[in-house]
Amino acid sequence: MSQVKSPISIYALGGLCEVGKNTYCIENDETLIIIDAGVLFPDPSLLGVNYVIPDYTRLQNSRQKVKALFITHGHEDHIGGIPFLVQSLNIPVIYAPRLAAALIKHKLSDFRVKTPVNIVEYDRDTVVNIDDFTVSFFQVTHSIPDSFGICVDTPHGRIVHTGDFKIDLTPVGQQFDLTRIARIGSEGVDLLLSDSTNAEIEGYTPSETNVYKSIDEIFDNTKGRLILSTFSSNINRIQQVAHSAILHNRNLVIVGRSMEYAVNVSRELGIIKVPENRIIPVEFANRYKPEEICIICTGSQGEPMAALSRIANGDHKDLRIVPGDTVVFSSSAIPGNAQSIEKVVNQLVRRGCDVLTNSILYAVHSSGHPSKQELRIMLKLIQPTYFMPIHGEYRMLKLHKDIAKQVGIPEENIFVLENGHSIELFNHKIKDGIRFSADPVYLDGRGIQGVSQSLMEDRSILKEEGLVSVVVGINSKKGQIIGEPIIIFKGVAFNGDKIKADTSKLVSLALTKLISSKTTFGEIKNTIKNVVSKFIENRYERSPMVIPVIMDGNY
Repeated sequence: MSQVKSPISIYALGGLCEVGKNTYCIENDETLIIIDAGVLFPDPSLLGVNYVIPDYTRLQNSRQKVKALFITHGHEDHIGGIPFLVQSLNIPVIYAPRLAAALIKHKLSDFRVKTPVNIVEYDRDTVVNIDDFTVSFFQVTHSIPDSFGICVDTPHGRIVHTGDFKIDLTPVGQQFDLTRIARIGSEGVDLLLSDSTNAEIEGYTPSETNVYKSIDEIFDNTKGRLILSTFSSNINRIQQVAHSAILHNRNLVIVGRSMEYAVNVSRELGIIKVPENRIIPVEFANRYKPEEICIICTGSQGEPMAALSRIANGDHKDLRIVPGDTVVFSSSAIPGNAQSIEKVVNQLVRRGCDVLTNSILYAVHSSGHPSKQELRIMLKLIQPTYFMPIHGEYRMLKLHKDIAKQVGIPEENIFVLENGHSIELFNHKIKDGIRFSADPVYLDGRGIQGVSQSLMEDRSILKEEGLVSVVVGINSKKGQIIGEPIIIFKGVAFNGDKIKADTSKLVSLALTKLISSKTTFGEIKNTIKNVVSKFIENRYERSPMVIPVIMDGNY
């Protein structure tokens, strides 16, 4: 009698109820495979945080089962967490498409990761057998070449992960593999995990070729220097711009560290085709006439240290905005970045250049994600018994659920989950699984040690409420205060001599009583915090951070 295989658990460590840090797991008692390992870039409210990654504790606790990481494509929200993941636990092998593999290698080198990492390239014909799992791939269209969906056959049924996609029938680059996807669906799919990012938008996502027409028109109408900013990972867009630049007899200037690397790697792989003599070093750009130059740079999200922000602010050592320049933002604003983008736009306009953003007049950006009609088509092609929307905020997941119901999937077969909420596949049936903690980890710098939630709360208080430092001298042996407490306010509106004197007096009275009998330094600090916090809150309705500094004169 054959042994009954353990159930298959499916869950996300990141990517549900958020757009970013996509990390999905499929496991049984013997094997655990990971699909993507992304990062989420912090919004301005996360002070001092460079990256947000998933909590890898569950993977660390199951490290003996972790057999492989599969990457769908080379965007940061799918590969950006790899340097942190491979330093947290051993990943025996990473399977990635050709372009993603090159980007991962660069990323590991850039982060100076010394851990050996085995990276194996795959294509549409690759089949990977890992224990009882068989993994195969299908091409999809996205805003970066070499994008794939993943099919995982397990002893209890078939799981399909679409990756990021849109159904673009006139793409720039690889074709959407409708035939293979339809065949996978006709063979039977138990569970579909599908991209939900554009589930709010009816119809179809416009083709990349529409963007090409708009970019070509901008080149036709621009007489001066042209500066175009986009994501460095939007390789298809960069190729479009490069092609138009060559047609219009403009030389290319590539600006921004990540942009330079993306272009170099893509040229080495034959994805971006530009003659060597048409790429000009940035330090030579001013030697050419404005109409002979097209600058492609980073900074489309208003990042303060990115190339476009430095150019706009006059801080770039080689480039300055001059009247007559045209700047094109060829991207959409990531939620939370609109204010930063507006700041850069205003600075550019102030310096005398024309700024073009995505609009009804100029389609300078097209999303790489599917709108509602494409989601319906994918659901019809795959015909899953069960459905789990992924890659999106909660409202997007919920709307994707409604779309699935429209095409005939029963509501009880649709699972809108959060990170850390699992489902179990057993004998082609799915039921609710366990829940575990999957809180985000905030990284300050490039180390893998996360910043605690309490520290993030402290930073928020400092930003919103300011700081009060109370310096007190005591003689612990005699139980006396030495002099008057010194009050220092930072980042608060109330900073006069009277409030300092009143605060000092209250602290002095409270401590005189406290230290007259036996006490501890912890009790002294807590008393100072309580007295100062209550006094300021009652008088000003503010709650600044209170930091006591105790100096013991008993020596």
